[in-house]
Parts: sequence; C-alpha cells; structure tokens
Amino acid sequence: MAIEWLNSPPLTAAGLRGKVVLIEFWTYTCVNWRRTLPYVRAWAERYKDQGLVVIGVHTPEFDIEKDIERVSPSDEEMRIDYPIAIDSDYRIWRAFNNQYWPALYFVDAQGIFDIIQFGEGEYEQSELIIQQFTGGGRKRCVHS
Repeated sequence: MAIEWLNSPPLTAAGLRGKVVLIEFWTYTCVNWRRTLPYVRAWAERYKDQGLVVIGVHTPEFDIEKDIERVSPSDEEMRIDYPIAIDSDYRIWRAFNNQYWPALYFVDAQGIFDIIQFGEGEYEQSELIIQQFTGGGRKRCVHS
C-alpha cells in the first residue's frame, strides 16, 4: 500500500508475523512528531533484538511534504534507521482510520492492535507497553 519504502524493502503482514510492531504515523513538519522522534528512535534500537519492528508511516499534511527527498531519513537531524512507508496517497492512513500526527499503534506478536497512542507524551507508558509485548525488563528510556 505504500508508494515507496525508505530504509527497507517493502514489509508485509506475512513477514511481520510473530513480531511486535510499533507503527508510527508522522509527517516531517509536525513539531509534535519531532518531539516523539528521540523516544521512538531509542525504542527501535533498544528493543530490536527482542523482536520489536518500528515502522514509520510518513503521511503528508501539506503538498510540500509529498517530496520524498524532503523525507529522506539520511537527514542529520532525523537519523531514522527504521523502515519508513511513504503514504502520500493516504491509503495506509485510511486503512487505519487514523486522524492524528503523531499516532502510535502497538501490535503484539499475535498481530492484535492492542494499544493506540495519539499525540505526544505518555512516553513511559508507551515503553512499558513495548516491554510487555517484547518480554523486556523494566528499563527506563533515555532518549538521544
């Protein structure tokens, strides 16, 4: 459904089966999303060996944000290593019936969308969900 993928070949539901997935809807001009980025980056790194897959879904709010070159994760400020689905046509957005930037969708290893977090904040609670889903210990998130 993504028009393009950055940092990864296209991901599929079959390929993600059995993994804990954090889906993050964002757009690069959203200041609220920019405040969540250090946390999501830290979780992607910290829990990857425990099966967490973070997928960023870039859904533009404005026409200028449809320029994929502007979304490039190689931008020094963004430093995003996890897969990014480019959703300029809003197909993924509509499939999730999403309405917010940022939005986090937590999917357990059985493929069940268990928790949804809209907006920024609730970082400790979000990390606790990741820990529960991945079986990780109670580590406090220190973001960079």
